[in-house]
Amino acid sequence: MRKAETSRSRVFWGAGGLLLIALAGFGARQTHALSSAEAEIFFVGPNGSDSWSGRLSGANAQGTDGPFATLDAACRAARQLGTKRPRKVVVRAGQYFFDEPLVLSDKDSGLTIESAPGAKVVLYGGRKIGGWKKDGGKFYSIALPEVREKKWDFRALVVNGRFCRRARLPKEGTFAHLSSFDVPWMTSTGGGWKRKPTGEELTTLKYRSEDIGPWLDINNVEITVYHMWDESMVGLSAMDTESRTLTFAGQTGHPPGAFGVKKYVIWNVREGMTEPGQWYLDRTAGKLVYQPLDAEDMSRAVAFAPTIETIIRIEGSRGKPAENITIRGLTLSVTTTPLKAGGFGAGKFAGALSVSSAQDCRFVGLEIVNVGGQGIKASGTRLRIERCHVHHTGACGIRCSGTAAVVSDNHIHDIGLTYPSAIAMQGGGRDCRIIHNEIHETPYTAVNCGGENNRIESNLIYHAMQELHDGGGIYCFAGKGLVLRGNFIRDIIDTGGYGASAYYLDERSEGCLVEGNLSFGVVRPSHNHMAKNNIIRNNVFVSDEDARFTFPMSSGYVFEKNVVYAKGKIVLDNPEGIRTLKNNILFSAEGRIQCNKLERYNRKGSYQLEPENGNLFADPLLVEFDKGRVIFGAGSPVGKLGIKPIDVSGAGRRP
Repeated sequence: MRKAETSRSRVFWGAGGLLLIALAGFGARQTHALSSAEAEIFFVGPNGSDSWSGRLSGANAQGTDGPFATLDAACRAARQLGTKRPRKVVVRAGQYFFDEPLVLSDKDSGLTIESAPGAKVVLYGGRKIGGWKKDGGKFYSIALPEVREKKWDFRALVVNGRFCRRARLPKEGTFAHLSSFDVPWMTSTGGGWKRKPTGEELTTLKYRSEDIGPWLDINNVEITVYHMWDESMVGLSAMDTESRTLTFAGQTGHPPGAFGVKKYVIWNVREGMTEPGQWYLDRTAGKLVYQPLDAEDMSRAVAFAPTIETIIRIEGSRGKPAENITIRGLTLSVTTTPLKAGGFGAGKFAGALSVSSAQDCRFVGLEIVNVGGQGIKASGTRLRIERCHVHHTGACGIRCSGTAAVVSDNHIHDIGLTYPSAIAMQGGGRDCRIIHNEIHETPYTAVNCGGENNRIESNLIYHAMQELHDGGGIYCFAGKGLVLRGNFIRDIIDTGGYGASAYYLDERSEGCLVEGNLSFGVVRPSHNHMAKNNIIRNNVFVSDEDARFTFPMSSGYVFEKNVVYAKGKIVLDNPEGIRTLKNNILFSAEGRIQCNKLERYNRKGSYQLEPENGNLFADPLLVEFDKGRVIFGAGSPVGKLGIKPIDVSGAGRRP
């Protein structure tokens, strides 16, 4: 980590309020450690020195001692005290810049790093850059020799606090390519593609002559190839203008044209600079080019370019986990990603905060903003991620897996700005809880979780699935004994492809319970694919159009005591997958409750559902639901069916 900026370059030190949070339930080990001895404290400040002791919060009168200048020096000093007693590093308000990650291990167990009370502390995984010069009519540029020398490359830029949009073609939407891959997808459980794609199929794309010309600089261009539920960003190694073929520098996750999707986008070319606020990195000329917003003064602009993928990395090992480390109240910003396909959920990228083989660690009140990859990526035992604000990320918001993790009261939004397959909150492992989070403005799934005995409860989710397909507000793959309860999902549009759902139990999900949830403004409230023996009970699903419930290749479902209100028709795809269908209120304003027989995924006839087994085709007399508290009018039939009241108005972050 470099010392915080001094008089050699201008710095605007910030100060802001910090909400101090009292945490309960740390566990017996942590409570004992914190109470048995007072923590040894070291300080870090913008005007400090790594030659000082770090024991003073400010410089002494003689200027001979005071805080450290870097977190690295403070952590080294704390490490020398051993792990027998707690140590704390308190960081004063300011901006701190990192050339390499701060790495913590089992030797740092028991350490707390936190901002000083009321201090705004920002850790940057990059450099402040300046010296903009005019570059053509509308553009400004900065010479970056390291870029031309291939020593520095990045895919994110922050100017005046904005995660800036890269130059792109077309200006909006996507191009249509001419590549095809007509091999059947046999499902993930079935092994993927019926025939393995060849290297050529994974590295070439046929384009239309009207979309790309000889002007394309393959040294600069990057291509996003869209698939169904994910995408691949790749560079180019060659371009054949006669055959109109692009050859990628690396393989895509799926072949272009797979799933019948023929969409792609070109990034990082001067021809794509069509609107204010865009930028591209000219590797050929060794410069960064930016088009200012209207009235943006580039002589005063504050710009940051990333140099690293991770700012703080906590890494233990199987035999020696990193234990009882707390990070509290910091802001992490400005990171990058390597040029490669991110895979499902853009999961291959690192986090601004990356954690592995950790135990009883806590991450509280952090803000992760304007980062190129993941916000937080963590795995371990009894981890807690609480009251963090993760937003404007290139990839995912929070990824947390392991045993007995708690991810609660976080605010996650505006993620997947570079990689639209990014998932806002991804869990996994066993005995974990994803509770009381607020998640919105996501291009793909809001919450994804598999594993065993995990609970996804009281989350507020809206405006998900804005770009990709085959996901949902809550999407579960291969989950065993999952509980989805008390969640509130609304306003998810279906953009085509394999669709978008509110609650989605996918392949090999078994013994799961979907109970006491509310959805509205979602055409497909419940999608269930190759799943079995799950229960959907006592939920309320409201739709302004058709309401579709799908069970392809599923079996053994219980669907009972639900209220479905649709202004269009109600559709059940493969109702044979439902073992028990009883005591539901199914109201279609069109008077149509249509059951479609399926052979695998193909419709093979349909029939109208009959009112039997306690199911009522009656108006439930909904009075209110859009704020989360479901109220029925006098005379509603819900009472006689034993349907319990639903109030999810408290879903999302708690005060």
